[in-house]
Amino acid sequence: MKLKQVSVELVNSMNKGTLMEQLGIECIEIGGDYIKATMPVDNRTHQPMGLLHGGASAALIETIGSMGSVLLIDIEKEAPVGVEVNANHLGAVSSGSVLAKGLIVHAGKRTHVWQVDIWDQATDKLICTGRLTVMIVPRS
Repeated sequence: MKLKQVSVELVNSMNKGTLMEQLGIECIEIGGDYIKATMPVDNRTHQPMGLLHGGASAALIETIGSMGSVLLIDIEKEAPVGVEVNANHLGAVSSGSVLAKGLIVHAGKRTHVWQVDIWDQATDKLICTGRLTVMIVPRS
């Protein structure tokens, strides 16, 4: 199953007034089976020690998978709902930005599974890896 090829501007326009806008998450690339996004590492995404908050990484993982699932379904008839997210934090970053790439692992009729890796853009160091399971539910 291939992701619909739409402009990143259209995808980013859906973020207005949401957590994604507050965290500065922006989609930058859409491929046939992946989606890429960036997120700043600053006061919006820090934990008290000045490092990227693990919850911000989890939000990025869920955002990318949800964005990707929207591009796999008919959003007039169905909606993607995240049902499980996990994140393994492998490193720390205190400034700059991170780049995440989500790859569709399973695109079933009722569930999607996304593998998302997050790198420090300055060093290309992998700082987090995670998975998101998305349930596809009918719209009422």
